[in-house]
This record gives sequence, C-alpha cells and structure tokens, in this order.
Amino acid sequence: MSKQLLISDAIIIIDIIAGELVEAMFALDYEFGVPDILFAVELEQQHAEIRQQGLRLMEMPPAVINMAAALLAENTRLKVSIFDCMALSLAQQQDSTLLTGDANLRQLATAESVTVRGTLWLVGQMFEAGYLTTDEAEQAYNKMLADGSRLPQDEIQKQLRQFRKTDV
Repeated sequence: MSKQLLISDAIIIIDIIAGELVEAMFALDYEFGVPDILFAVELEQQHAEIRQQGLRLMEMPPAVINMAAALLAENTRLKVSIFDCMALSLAQQQDSTLLTGDANLRQLATAESVTVRGTLWLVGQMFEAGYLTTDEAEQAYNKMLADGSRLPQDEIQKQLRQFRKTDV
C-alpha cells in the first residue's frame, strides 16, 4: 500500500528544517510533496538538500496552474500568493491533505473543502509515532520560533502539556 501524500507549502518545510525535524518527518508513514515551481522559487536556494532527504517535487500540469491562477484571482482579499494557490490546487488535484502554516491559505483551503493540517499536527504525528520526545518537541519549537516562525505559542504549550501527560 502506498503512503498518503501530503502537499506542503513553503512555511511548513521551513519550520521543520528550522526545528531540525527533517529526519523525523520523513520517517513518518506519509509522502511529502511540494509544487516544483514553489520549490524552485521559495526553497531551493536555501534548502535544496531537503529534496535528497525525501521531499517529492511535483510537476504542475497546466490545468492545475490554471486552477491556482483562478483561486488567486477570486480571493484577492485573503492575501495568498500564487505559490500558496499552487499548493492548494495541487492538493485538490491529488485529493490530498494540504500542510500550511498560513492562516489565509488555511481559510481558503477550508472554503475549497480541502483537509488542512499544520506544523503542530505534524509534530504531533512525530510524537505519536515515537520519533520525538516531549523535550525534543519543545526544543524544536524553540528553534522554529527563534528562526521567525509565527506558530501560536499558546497552542504549542497546550500540545506540550498533552505530550507530558503521556510521558509516564
């Protein structure tokens, strides 16, 4: 059986790299993909190595690019980028979950009936699978925040409290 494909925006990948969780993420029973154009513009210059670690670059068929352009044109009030719309359109086309750390993209994806998850969910998956301890999760979040991530600190603390309850 093939792994479930998760389509990510750049924010999630940058958070995971900053938190030094790349190995744990790729150990999960998921396949992670990004639009090839998004990778070339937003990730390749500083994070090219993640491709060798398991990130799948997904070609953007013209129909999906057209879907992204239409989403962008129809949703100017949400301030989403064309790359955000490409990730969302690819997730729609692949019938996949979208990973995003962007509140506006999350709102648009929900309106488009696409399942959305974020960094906290992904860290939770790593913890539940046993690839991460509570202390490692806390250290990873501190690194992400120090790197400029805008993760909700109250939600992080809530998740870490939940993790500690299971650390018997």
